[in-house]
Amino acid sequence: MAALPANQPIIALDLGTKTIGVAISDLTRNIASPLLTIARRKFTQDAAELLAILNREKAGLILLGLPLNMDGSEGPRAQSTRAFARNLAKLTPLPIIYWDERLSTAAIERAMIAADASRAKRADHIDKLAAAWILQAALDSLR
Repeated sequence: MAALPANQPIIALDLGTKTIGVAISDLTRNIASPLLTIARRKFTQDAAELLAILNREKAGLILLGLPLNMDGSEGPRAQSTRAFARNLAKLTPLPIIYWDERLSTAAIERAMIAADASRAKRADHIDKLAAAWILQAALDSLR
């Protein structure tokens, strides 16, 4: 990630079965911020929306959360994520890298409960916050 051209943020994705959480880094790649949550439809519609975001934000890299099992193995969700990445890679020249996202959603859920966020508020924000958590972990590993 350090070899990216300057002034291009990283976009992180947290793929769920019903939504895609999207987060973005600042240009210095120090801070991750939640951007939005996309309601999943068909791949072509999801990809079109993601490509528009990548273009609008002038992204330099896609960081895709990889949902590994607790033992580090890959199950059906990880395989689905890899298939999504393969299909998305056909539509964009941007590099796509994976980041272990184990426990990201659980960590965000616990934090939101501790902050007394309502169930509805948690449902509305959890995916983009999980994407930001994944991205911040990756950014922190660069330092």
